[in-house]
Amino acid sequence: MTDYTPSPEDKFSFGLWTVGWQGTDVFGPSSRDLLDPVEATYRLAELGAAAVTFHDDDLLPDEDERDAVLERFEKALAETGLAVEMVTTNLFSAPVFKEGALTANNREVRRYALAKVLRNVDLAASLGAKTFVLWGGREGAEHGAAKDVQAALDRYRESLDLLCAYVKEQGYDIRFALEPKPNEPRGDILLPTIGHALALIAELDDPSMVGLNPEVGHEEMAGLNFAQGISQALWHDKLFHVDLNGQHGPRFDQDLRFGAGNLRGAFWTVDALLGAGTGKAYDGYVHFDFKPPRAEAMDGVWESARGCMRNYLMLRERVQAFRSDPDVVAALEAAEVGTLRTPTLGEGESLADLRAASYDVEGLAARSVGMEALDQLALEHLLGAR
Repeated sequence: MTDYTPSPEDKFSFGLWTVGWQGTDVFGPSSRDLLDPVEATYRLAELGAAAVTFHDDDLLPDEDERDAVLERFEKALAETGLAVEMVTTNLFSAPVFKEGALTANNREVRRYALAKVLRNVDLAASLGAKTFVLWGGREGAEHGAAKDVQAALDRYRESLDLLCAYVKEQGYDIRFALEPKPNEPRGDILLPTIGHALALIAELDDPSMVGLNPEVGHEEMAGLNFAQGISQALWHDKLFHVDLNGQHGPRFDQDLRFGAGNLRGAFWTVDALLGAGTGKAYDGYVHFDFKPPRAEAMDGVWESARGCMRNYLMLRERVQAFRSDPDVVAALEAAEVGTLRTPTLGEGESLADLRAASYDVEGLAARSVGMEALDQLALEHLLGAR
């Protein structure tokens, strides 16, 4: 049996808010004690992670202790070799953001939110982070007339343009990544899907500086196919970061450990990240954004984190075996998957030539597509039967 022990080369990354989640929910208070982010850093390194990420408030909830906490944190990074690969800003917890942050109706709230992000961009740069994620958890509305959506999108674009200009001005090596989500905590959040976020990015002053940070659960909450979504993001060269977790269909945001929800979806997600055979592959950090179940004590927290990495490694092994299987290669050819890379209009051919050609419509309609046989091979690899 393969040893599914992670190494830094696997580029696994965890948010401090994941293992540090205290198990709070709308029905009950915390079920676990507060975890020191410095202790979390050491423990994640022991498990085989390569990097950590954080919201500003995860690491620095008390500004009076900012310098002391940063000194301890930077010491832990130096001793473990862990990197800070991504930083984000909490624009959703504090009551001041109850109606929005960068797109709040109140102008002073928007200004405060932007100032908070700018302060955290400076922190990210000082720690060497290359990616800055923006999740608009409070950007949206539940009441139709309460939000001028077109004006809100203007303010979203304005904020992103200002942030990009600031990064350029300071000479920081940082890119921004938008994190789409359809709902929760707001009933309807702006930029709910990968497609919505891509459309906004295209309207920016410098679209090259802004990409995506899609999350498994967020797309599957909307009933969407995460593997297809990140494949499109790769096609656009916009998959700047990725959040992996588990989800059981369109319900509340479960944040299960990766692989614990839609296992077939997880298999195809890893396949897409590896380039799905012949496409563009993702080369960034494999970031886990999950919540250890509220019922678990601290031993279960670390088991959950360990499980995220092991599940990814096991799925990666099975995806690689699937793609290198001669029977799969033959099934792909039988299903004509590779011919999709052949342009529909041939070189030197005109639309008039295409229209003048003859087509065996009945024969084409009766052809075998071979998809069930191909999918069964994938399932057998996933189940370890091949």
